[in-house]
Amino acid sequence: MRRILSLLIILCVSLLAGCATQSRSDTLTTTLTAYSSTLRWGDFQSAVQFIDPKIRADHPLSKLDMERYQQVKVSGYDEGAGPVPAGEGQVKQTVHISLVNVHTQTERTIIDHQTWHYDDKSKHWWLTSGLPDITQE
Repeated sequence: MRRILSLLIILCVSLLAGCATQSRSDTLTTTLTAYSSTLRWGDFQSAVQFIDPKIRADHPLSKLDMERYQQVKVSGYDEGAGPVPAGEGQVKQTVHISLVNVHTQTERTIIDHQTWHYDDKSKHWWLTSGLPDITQE
């Protein structure tokens, strides 16, 4: 009887852990989809809200940074292979972003190395790598 009770407890804990992992995965998918949609529309002001609040507070974007983002339009966003686990509660993703300069109408592609971290407390995925560096050549 004791052995059966122990097995039931282990089974319940395993099921709960599986549910938490699935929920975390679903939340990641939703977050990455929302972020990619935000960037595809070129809404860098809203994209700032995906950055971890602590990082956002420690490294606020300057007015010059935001003006630079207004000088480009996003013409492509390719996630490639998608997110890859990079430790407990962390994933990395490499995205190719095509940008068109609104003044010269020239297109170029940058590579954005994203790092996302899951906050257990808020049950939310946060971007820790910041917005794409659109100044790269």
